Amino acid sequence: MSEQFGRAANSVRDQMMFIKPGPVALLVISAVLLGGCAGTPKQTDPLAAAPPPVKVENAADASIVKVDKPEQFALATASAYAGSTELGVTGTVAPDVSRSIPVPSLVSGKAVEVLARLGDEVKKDQLLLKVRSSDVSGAYADYRKALVTEHLTSSQLERARLLFEKGAVARKDLDVAQNAEDTALVDVETTSERLRLLGSDLDHPTGIIEVRAPAAGVITDQQVTAGAGVQALSAPNPFTISDLSRVWIICDVYENNLLDVRVGEAVQIAVSAYPGRQLNGRISNVSPVLDPNLHTAKVRIEVDNPGRLLRVGMFVTATFRSHSAQQHATVPASAVLHLHDRDWVYVPLEAGRFRRVGVVGGKTLPGNLQEIVSGLDAGTQVVANALVLQNTVDQ
Repeated sequence: MSEQFGRAANSVRDQMMFIKPGPVALLVISAVLLGGCAGTPKQTDPLAAAPPPVKVENAADASIVKVDKPEQFALATASAYAGSTELGVTGTVAPDVSRSIPVPSLVSGKAVEVLARLGDEVKKDQLLLKVRSSDVSGAYADYRKALVTEHLTSSQLERARLLFEKGAVARKDLDVAQNAEDTALVDVETTSERLRLLGSDLDHPTGIIEVRAPAAGVITDQQVTAGAGVQALSAPNPFTISDLSRVWIICDVYENNLLDVRVGEAVQIAVSAYPGRQLNGRISNVSPVLDPNLHTAKVRIEVDNPGRLLRVGMFVTATFRSHSAQQHATVPASAVLHLHDRDWVYVPLEAGRFRRVGVVGGKTLPGNLQEIVSGLDAGTQVVANALVLQNTVDQ
C-alpha cells in the first residue's frame, strides 16, 4: 500500500511541475491519491446476477373443446357411400367457329354507311354496309370496251362471211374473223360477270356497293365504322355473323385431372345467372398441347343454347365426373360446420371432450346427407349438430 501511494505521489509531483497549483488541481490530486489507495476491485461471477431460466409449457390443443354435459349433444355415425368424384371448373362461352360466317367486302373503298352494329340480330340478305369504290368504275369501263369490240368484230364477221360466199376472200380470212368474234364475246361475258360479282347492276352501274348478310344470325364481331377504309377480301372482315343456337364452352383443366375428361362424354353446365337450371353438353375436343406456364389443357364443350340463354363471354361452371366409383363417407348435413371457408366436424373423445376435425365436403345427397370426400372415415361418430356445439363453445 505504501509503495502504491509513493508511486502515485511521484506521478502527481511530476505533473505539478507543469501545472500551476489551484483549487481544481488540488481536487484532482486528492482523487488520484484516493483512487490509488482503493486498490483493484474484487472479481464477481456474471452468472450469479442472471435471472433464473424460463420454464416453457406446451399449450393445449386448440381443436379440442370440453363441455360439462356431453350427453346433450346427439351423435351420428358416418356411413359409407360409393360415388364418383366430381370435378368442377370454370369455363367461358364462345361462338361455335363452324357456325360463324365472315362477311367480307368484295370491293376496296370507303364505308359511307353502316347499317348494323355489334350484337344485332340480322336476317339473310339484310343490308349491312355501303361502300363507295372505284373498282366498279374500272370494271364498268372494261365492260363497255368489251361491248364495243364485240360489236365491231361481229360486223367484220358478217362481212367476211358474205365475201366468202361470193368467193372474194379465202377460207382463212373467214376463220380469222370468226376467232376475233369469239374472243370479243368471251371478253363481254368476263367483264359482265365481274360486275355482277361486285354487286353492280349492268344496266345501272354505280360506285356504291351494298354488302348484305350471307346468313341469319347475330353479329359477334364488327371491324368497320362509317368513313373507314375497307379492303376487298382481306382481314379483318367488316362483320362476323354467328349462329348462337349452339355454342362452345372453353375450359382450362389441370393435367392431373385430365384422366376424368374424355371426348364424347356428357358434362353438366351451371350458370350463376340462372340459379337452379342446368344445361347438358358434350366434350368435343381436348387440346393435345398444355399451357407451359399453368400446365392446363383447353377442353371444348358443345352445348345447345335454347332461347340463347348462354351469351358470348359469360362464365359458367362445367362439372366432369370420374370414371371409377370411390368410397366416401356421408354424415347428416347438420353435422358439417362451415367456418373460415372450410368444413369441419366434431368427433367425440373421452371425458366430455370433442375434437374439431377439418374435412372436405362433397355434394349434397338425398335425405339431407352431406358427402365427405376426405378427412373422415365411415364408421366414425360425429356430433349430429355441429352448429349447436360451436355456439355452446363460443358462449
